[in-house]
Amino acid sequence: MNTRFYPQFKILLIDDEVSFLRSMSLTLERQGYNNLMTCSSPQDVKNIVSTEQVGLVLLDLTMPIISGQELLNWFTEEHPDITVIIFSGLNQIDAAVDCVKKGAFDYIVKTADQEQILESIKRAINTQELSLENHALRTQLLSNTAQKSDYFSSIITVNNQMYSVFRYLESIGQSNQPLLITGESGVGKELIAQATHAASKRSGELVTVNVAGLDDNIFSDTLFGHSKGAFTGADKQRSGLVERASGGTLFLDEIGDLSPASQIKLLRLLQEGEYYPIGSDRPKRIEARVIVATHQDLAERQSEGKFRKDLFYRLRTHRVDIPPLRERSEDIPPLLNHFMRVACEEMGKAPLKIPKSLPSRLMHYPFPGNARELRALVYDSVSQTQGETLATTPFDAILENVSIQNFGEEKVKFSENQPLPTLNQLSEMLVNEAMLRADRNQSLASQMLGISQPALSKRLKNMKEANSE
Repeated sequence: MNTRFYPQFKILLIDDEVSFLRSMSLTLERQGYNNLMTCSSPQDVKNIVSTEQVGLVLLDLTMPIISGQELLNWFTEEHPDITVIIFSGLNQIDAAVDCVKKGAFDYIVKTADQEQILESIKRAINTQELSLENHALRTQLLSNTAQKSDYFSSIITVNNQMYSVFRYLESIGQSNQPLLITGESGVGKELIAQATHAASKRSGELVTVNVAGLDDNIFSDTLFGHSKGAFTGADKQRSGLVERASGGTLFLDEIGDLSPASQIKLLRLLQEGEYYPIGSDRPKRIEARVIVATHQDLAERQSEGKFRKDLFYRLRTHRVDIPPLRERSEDIPPLLNHFMRVACEEMGKAPLKIPKSLPSRLMHYPFPGNARELRALVYDSVSQTQGETLATTPFDAILENVSIQNFGEEKVKFSENQPLPTLNQLSEMLVNEAMLRADRNQSLASQMLGISQPALSKRLKNMKEANSE
């Protein structure tokens, strides 16, 4: 089994006192920080930094040969991307102020309370992780690499907004910070969580739990587990899903329905990085990345007092909103074809022909159930099909009167003070609008207009010639 190191970068401890290095290393390891290096010879620091991926340095201020002050200056000038915490045996305000001015993240007295030291280190790690993630995000979004990587191959789309979501998720895939996925029911939030887990390259599994309707006791037992004898019937110890997701991803669906009491426990899990199994007084450290999803507006629920403000801000460190299907209608044809092929395979049928007019007709339907609704309609249609062409009966039922509603008096109006456009002008306007909606794709635009692609191509050619005269 491969050891998962935390944090993702090295923590370098620099001190000429070997006993302090040993003591601090043990303290950090007990807290789950196992990506550590120690250095008792300050003159070796530059070589270590050049060969190792160091992200955080715990630096003693008073050392022989090369002082901590000199090394701090070097880090600030040569490696400003590395976070430095100064450790000193003396509580000197002037020295502390000077070190912070020169770029130190914090100044800690060695004899300080251990909780204070650990809290400073935790904040420094979080700051460094966010800095690395922001850098990766900028690099990914500004790059001209492929729009869709293999991690997202299971998500059928040709929409540019979805490609932007993929690039963002890939750039924050290996982050330890929470991810909030929002979007209407049926848009594929669980698929997004699965793809993000794949992009994280974590060795552990993706563990999914729908928290809607769980009372506080069931939530605690499900996530945190319990010790033997914790309650009546607890005849043996049981691990929770947090532990099962160790080294992987914990996905909490329908987070907007979490009870207030459970919200407090989730906040502590994210904030402190630890939890208590029911009946145990020994905390365990979470070693999983947390992804949550909801179809609800958490900001609105927070304003209504139904969702904690501190939890909301903790969850939205990284956030993506998945657009509904009606806002990416260009995805309807490929999704229709994909669902048809999958349904045919499951039902033991040969792939069916899709009526040419069906995709364009569906583009005028709002799909309140999004891709999930389209999938159900396709499966129903495939099951009813007897011949070689997909039956449209289930679609006809929902599309009835849609064309009238879309192009009724409320949708198309002409000014009483202006002359009516000619039929040729209306035809040109309609063709231009179809090409705009289809992103210049003639095949898709011809489906919207209910004509063949060659007929549309001829119209476009005639329009170009007429405008050039």
